[in-house]
Amino acid sequence: MAAKPSIPKGTRDFSPVEMAKRNYIFNTIRDVYHLYGFQQIETPSMEMLSTLMGKYGDEGDKLLFKIQNSGDYFSGITDEELLSRNAAKLASKFCEKGLRYDLTVPFARYVVMHRDEITFPFKRYQIQPVWRADRPQKGRYREFYQCDADVVGSDSLLNEVELMQIVDTVFTRFGIRVCIKINNRKILTGIAEIIGEADKIVDITVAIDKLDKIGLENVNKELADKGISEEAIAKLQPIILLSGTNAEKLTTLKTVLADSEIGIKGVEESEFILNTLTAMGLKNEIELDLTLARGLNYYTGAIFEVKALDVQIGSITGGGRYDNLTGVFGMAGISGVGISFGADRIFDVLNQLELYPKEAVNGTQLLFINFGEKEAAFSIGILAKARAAGIRAEIFPDAAKMKKQMSYANAKNIPFVAIVGENEMNEGKAMLKNMETGEQNLVSAEELIETLLK
Repeated sequence: MAAKPSIPKGTRDFSPVEMAKRNYIFNTIRDVYHLYGFQQIETPSMEMLSTLMGKYGDEGDKLLFKIQNSGDYFSGITDEELLSRNAAKLASKFCEKGLRYDLTVPFARYVVMHRDEITFPFKRYQIQPVWRADRPQKGRYREFYQCDADVVGSDSLLNEVELMQIVDTVFTRFGIRVCIKINNRKILTGIAEIIGEADKIVDITVAIDKLDKIGLENVNKELADKGISEEAIAKLQPIILLSGTNAEKLTTLKTVLADSEIGIKGVEESEFILNTLTAMGLKNEIELDLTLARGLNYYTGAIFEVKALDVQIGSITGGGRYDNLTGVFGMAGISGVGISFGADRIFDVLNQLELYPKEAVNGTQLLFINFGEKEAAFSIGILAKARAAGIRAEIFPDAAKMKKQMSYANAKNIPFVAIVGENEMNEGKAMLKNMETGEQNLVSAEELIETLLK
């Protein structure tokens, strides 16, 4: 007996209905990106490990899927190295490539490689899958799609403002109520300075970014485990738990960070973004959240994260500014800022809240019943006209029993069925049945099209 097939944990199959829903998500995001002047690119699923390693911090490096070299990948490896069972060292010997972890690092590599073809500022978007060797759980997958938009070659904070407008527009179109959280890595750097732990900025940001997940007590324990003094941890408490309106938080920060030049710079940047967005009037809430750190090491300025208000799930969009990312590929001085929509989590949120428009998930609109060769030949003429008018239509390929064909229409949620028998052919018409109401009308091809287009 053949073994039952399976798929890797953290991956999923998608049915036709699910794909219709996913395409609704991708098309909505794509349409909004186009509104703001972004152009689409694609990069390979795999990149050289030298491109990927060291860009996501130690935790990110561990989550990279590495691809085994083809051919005799043991050549050049000594028996001693094999017997050492050092997985990381061995992987570096026979894995030169890896599946991309996100779309931002490959984009930075793309900018450097194509610098002579690009007009700056370069506004690109990318909708492709990424892979992470993470522990699968609700809302977290090993293979998932990201829908990124980035602007490189411009330091203007208007880019941050526009990206937040894009976020607001997309979720308004989806009907999902969200809170857009904003912070700035310069503020976090300033905080690290004033508590006397400037060299521990990465450890601090990685720890406080987990506040929502593991709670304050465990964050403090992680900070202590990283060698941060009790005095510094105590100074950190009122800052990361700061409350009040955005304006009140900014006022407090101006006082707290008065002795930190970089911290004040972060406050000023945040103030500009928040004030400009307030004047424009977003549909969704935007909040300055000092616990937002985003664990990726390459962020240097504003950082963003989006939380759904009506569903318990992790971040559904994130991003930020990364002033020095292309520098690691030999192209210094190119500033960038971007966002990434987590399509798979958005898919789950829309499912839970039942927010998909009916027209987005319906496939075929019209099915012609097949009674035989003559009837099928007549139906195909009307079918061609219906398709030419933009109606999604099909004919049942076999002259099967009527019950089977109607069951097919029901299973696919096809709203209209066209029945063509000898009487209908004699009149040059078709019997159009509304599958929802059961109403039937004898109609010409033109009337049929008019009804469906309504």
